[in-house]
Amino acid sequence: MDCSLQKAGIWKRISAYLFDLILLGILAVLFGWVISLLTGYDNYNNRLTEAYNEYEARYGIDFDITEEDYLKLTEEQRAVYEEANRAMNADESVVYTYNMLFNLSLIIVTIGIFFAFLILEFLVPLFFGNGQTLGKKIFGVALMRSEMIRVKGPVMFIRAILGKFTIETMVPVFLILMSLFGSMGGVGIIAALLLPVINLITVCATRTHATLHDLLADTVAVDLMSQQIFENREELLEYQKRIHAEAVAKQDY
Repeated sequence: MDCSLQKAGIWKRISAYLFDLILLGILAVLFGWVISLLTGYDNYNNRLTEAYNEYEARYGIDFDITEEDYLKLTEEQRAVYEEANRAMNADESVVYTYNMLFNLSLIIVTIGIFFAFLILEFLVPLFFGNGQTLGKKIFGVALMRSEMIRVKGPVMFIRAILGKFTIETMVPVFLILMSLFGSMGGVGIIAALLLPVINLITVCATRTHATLHDLLADTVAVDLMSQQIFENREELLEYQKRIHAEAVAKQDY
């Protein structure tokens, strides 16, 4: 074991990340599907679709058109389109169904992703030790504090839940949902893409190739086979004293 920093290879980290990302996606979809069944999401979705179909048939229009198609409409067609839109927005049952669908979408996505992160990025690393997810376990990557001390529960919570789930995942997801439901338009998509860009910049700019969640939790991804990881600060100090004493003893000869 080497007491110096033995950073994990970039390809090992990428491989572990992609493996974990696939598992996270599968588990999040599974949880989301269960929650959607429990909350009756499909019923609200069907009711909203029926309302759209009803108003489209009544006014002879198609709500599902692009901005480019809308601009191609004649003034008379636009007037009918806007009248239909106002009528639907004034329909309390449609507004209620739309709001419920948005809220349920946010709840389903949030809870589904949260439980996936809780299991794969928090509980599993606590079980394996050294902050290892399934992907990190397979590719020999581990986590430690920047001072070469073993990661514990509070650090993993900050890294996985506050960093990866809240900041890096849910902020972009929320912005994308706002864009899809018409609250932010394309601005939300652009803003959501900024966090991955910032993450890439921090990886390239920091000595330890740290992501945002690593900076937040003060963790480093290292090669498990070659990295010395200490249980606590006292063990690290004892090791440093022993190495120093050995070096002094060699100088005496």
